[in-house]
Amino acid sequence: MKVAFFELEGWEVPIIERELKPKNFEILKLEREPLTERKVSEIRDVEVLSVFIYSRVGREIIDSLPNLKLITTRSTGFDHIDINYAKERGIGVCNVPDYGMETVAEYTLLLILSLLRKLKPTLERVCRGIFSREGLRGNDLEGKTVGIVGTGRIGSRLIKLLSGFDVNVVAYDVKPRESLVKDFKVKYVSLEELLKTSDIVTLHVPYLPSTHHLINKENVKLLKDGAFLINTSRGAVVETEAVIEALKSGKLSGVALDTFEGEEVWTEEELIIFRGEKDISPEILKKAIESFSLTQFDNAIVTPHNAYNTHEAIMRILQKTLNNIVSFKEKGRCIYPVV
Repeated sequence: MKVAFFELEGWEVPIIERELKPKNFEILKLEREPLTERKVSEIRDVEVLSVFIYSRVGREIIDSLPNLKLITTRSTGFDHIDINYAKERGIGVCNVPDYGMETVAEYTLLLILSLLRKLKPTLERVCRGIFSREGLRGNDLEGKTVGIVGTGRIGSRLIKLLSGFDVNVVAYDVKPRESLVKDFKVKYVSLEELLKTSDIVTLHVPYLPSTHHLINKENVKLLKDGAFLINTSRGAVVETEAVIEALKSGKLSGVALDTFEGEEVWTEEELIIFRGEKDISPEILKKAIESFSLTQFDNAIVTPHNAYNTHEAIMRILQKTLNNIVSFKEKGRCIYPVV
């Protein structure tokens, strides 16, 4: 079976070769850069394609790979893959849904505490040699109401971490987990009630049509005055303009976004600007500029989709991806199928 990998780091290459070659896989490509239409001709015979989050596998690329049987993304999210068209073509898609629940939950907790204690302006001030504490008084986490939007693997793990802080947890999910109610006294409520009652709102949902701009200009008005918002899920879950307006008006006391609209403009800067390998629509560019403007706020933390990025999580991603590929070859199905 012929396989190709894109968006690899150097240390991953020998592991892939060691795992797959003895199992009679033919490795066509071990590429550091994302997959683009220009590179499709180099892997035309590929049967299994492995990508990370910056390779856009749409209709055009799928149509250019006549032997393609499986697309495996080394991520939990799969909105960079046209899964409907893949399903229509009979091509399997799999992901790694549970590699980072600890990793992303811990990072979310870091962002919550950083916002509450005004860590961004504190560090920036000290880096300039200014040690005044004026304007740096923060807030305790204890006693706050934390609203968890999405109580899957990551949201549930965050609830467990928060249990040591004596907070009140309310949650919104289309599929409530009774175990969270029993073990951690989580109260499930509507999204509207969660926004109205939470001091801190943190998002842990996949990107789907139903979650596009889940936080938007209309419902951001429901937030408690002075609330904090954290997003470590997917960028388009939050409408950037809504966040900017809420920060300017004081409706939000702070926001932390590890994923944000237009992030690919900044995270793929080399591909776009210097190599011209990726087209960016005016709408995405507009969103990228809006998101960049958030970096100018003292009470806004923006990080480059980095919540997943620990040594342990990356190793789990790779191993689970290889397990997916081997399972598909030997059993005809992935361990973690999307379609």
